[in-house]
Amino acid sequence: MQAAFDTLKSLWHLAALPPAALDYALLEGRDPVFPSSFAIGCAAQSTIAAAALAACELAHARGAARQQVAVDMTHAAIECTGWFTIDGRQPLLWDPFSGLYRCRDGYVRVHANFAHHRDGALRLLGLPLGIAQRADAERAMLDWNALQFEQAAAERGLVAVALRSFADWDATPQGQAIARQPLLTIERIGDAPALPLPSLRDDERPLAGVRVLDLTRILAGPVGARALAAHGADVMLINSPRLPNIEAIADTSRGKRSAYVELGSANGQAVLWRLVEQAHVFSQGYRPGALAALGFSPQALAARRPGIVVVSLSAYGTQGPWRERRGFDSLVQTASGFNDAEGQAAGDGKPRALPMQILDMASGYLMAFGAAAALWRQQHEGGSWHVQVSLAQTGHWLRSLGRVPDGLSAPKPDFSPCLETAASGFGQLLAVRPSARLSRTPAGYARASMPPGSAAPQW
Repeated sequence: MQAAFDTLKSLWHLAALPPAALDYALLEGRDPVFPSSFAIGCAAQSTIAAAALAACELAHARGAARQQVAVDMTHAAIECTGWFTIDGRQPLLWDPFSGLYRCRDGYVRVHANFAHHRDGALRLLGLPLGIAQRADAERAMLDWNALQFEQAAAERGLVAVALRSFADWDATPQGQAIARQPLLTIERIGDAPALPLPSLRDDERPLAGVRVLDLTRILAGPVGARALAAHGADVMLINSPRLPNIEAIADTSRGKRSAYVELGSANGQAVLWRLVEQAHVFSQGYRPGALAALGFSPQALAARRPGIVVVSLSAYGTQGPWRERRGFDSLVQTASGFNDAEGQAAGDGKPRALPMQILDMASGYLMAFGAAAALWRQQHEGGSWHVQVSLAQTGHWLRSLGRVPDGLSAPKPDFSPCLETAASGFGQLLAVRPSARLSRTPAGYARASMPPGSAAPQW
C-alpha cells in the first residue's frame, strides 16, 4: 500500500510543479478509515491535498508566501462521501431502479437516477413505464446475458454495464486503453501571453481573482469547481433550464454563483462566449464531443480566449472503443472490477460497491488540481491549456495504490466533528466542511449554495 505523501509527491511530479512546495504539506492518518479493501482514504487525502497545495503554489507565483496545507485522512474520506442534509432531511440519492441486478450469467448494474435513463432501461426490459416495480425489473433481467444487456443499453444511449473482475476488465480493449494512459493530462493547446492576475497579499485566499466557468452536473465536476471556490475562486455554475439535476447540487453548489444559459440557442451561446472572454478556467463534463458540436471545443475556447485553461471530464477517457460512452462512478466501479474485488475480499464473493463514490470525488479534486497546476504553468510559460481527467483512469490509479489488509473490518467513522451548518437557497444545509486546512487562509465558501438560475450570467 502506497503512503499518502508518496502518492501526493507522484501527483505533484506528474503536474511538473516545484518540489519545494511539498515541504508545506502535512498529511495525517492512515488507511483504513472506511470499510474497504482499497486505499480510499489515501485517494481522498492525496487528491484534496494536491488541489489545495497547487492553489497555494499559484498564489506563491502571484506574490504570496507559501503556507502549510494539512489534511487529515479521515476528514478527507468523510468529505468524499458527499453526505449532507437539507432542513434535517437526508435526500435519497438513488432511484429505486438503480443498482445491481442478477442476470443469466452474472450481474448488471443499471444507473436510473435520471428519468430518461430509467425509462429507457425499463423499455429495454419490456416493462411498462409508471407501473413496473423493482421486482419486475429483477425478474426481467434474468432473461438476459450480462454483456448482451450492456451492449443493447449502450446502443440506446443508456447507462448500464456488466459486472467484471479486474482480469476481465484488463482483457478488454477499453481496459487496455486506460492502462496505457497517465492518470491525467495537462496539455498546452495554443500560444498566448500570461493572463493578467492581480498580485496577492499573504492574507488573501490563494485563488482570489480567478474566474471559473463550471459546466458540470454530476458529482465529479461540481466537486472540482467547489474545491476551487473553497480556495477563493469566483465560480459560476452554468445550468440549462431544460436539463435535470440531482439533489446533491445543494451540497456541490457551495461557494458558487448559479446561472441559467440555454446553449441550444444562439442567444445562449452568445452569453456563454461573453463569459468565456473574461474567464480563466472553463470546466466541463458533457458527453465527449457534445460541447464541441456547439462550437465550444478546447481549441475554439483557446482561440477566443487565449490563455484559458480548459478542464474536461469523461467516464472512460479519450482512447479506446468506450471513449464516447456515458458513464457514472457506480458503473465504472462495476465494469472495471471494483465491485467484484470487494466481494472477493469480503470472502463471500457477493459483489459490493465501494463505501463512497470515490472515483467521482477523487476525479473532482484531480480536476481542481489540474486546473490550478495549469494556471501555474500559464503564469510561468504562457499558452492555453487543456486538462483531461476520466473516472476510469482514476479507477486504474486507485488500484495502483494497493490493497488494505483487513480493511473491510474497519468501522465507519463519526461524521459529526467534520460537519458545519449554513443557510442556503435550498434550506438549512448541514454538510462536511473542507478537510484541507490552510495555515493562513482557511478554506471555506464565501457564497451560500443557491438554486440554478438564481444569479445573472454575468461576472
